[in-house]
Amino acid sequence: MDAILILGFVTLQRLGELVLSNRNTARLLARGGHEVGRGHYPFMVALHALWLAGLWWLAPGRPVSVILLVVYGLLQVMRVWVIASLGRRWTTRIIVLPQAPLLRRGPYRFLAHPNYVVVAAEIAMLPLIFGLTGYAVLFSAANALILWVRIRTENAALGIGAARLEMRA
Repeated sequence: MDAILILGFVTLQRLGELVLSNRNTARLLARGGHEVGRGHYPFMVALHALWLAGLWWLAPGRPVSVILLVVYGLLQVMRVWVIASLGRRWTTRIIVLPQAPLLRRGPYRFLAHPNYVVVAAEIAMLPLIFGLTGYAVLFSAANALILWVRIRTENAALGIGAARLEMRA
């Protein structure tokens, strides 16, 4: 498998998800939802864009670990499960819909923020597929900082107590 094909798939997937997210965001806002955490959102988008752009620059021509590619494929199954479970409530932004209960189906039965678990694993795994260990560590650390802010913001917006070890999406 060639790096260009893998990165092309991931790029198309991310662009498709942005279209879906924008549609869902508009629907949620039209239903009375409001956005929280706008301040950190551009940093999150920039991080993901730089991560993918850097992979386009560094990965072509590098050998591909088939085993890690299979693991990445399993992460994509998890990603689809998360998005399908949230349905029209899935978005890349934090949109709070008043009076809407927290979701407790699909992976949300087991994890509070399964989407963030998948994203964190993807940010590490995709560079590792190409043997880019330092790149995986660097972007994983940066992503951890963004997620620290984002999860705290999301939990506060959803009224989830900070004392809980479990975090809810």
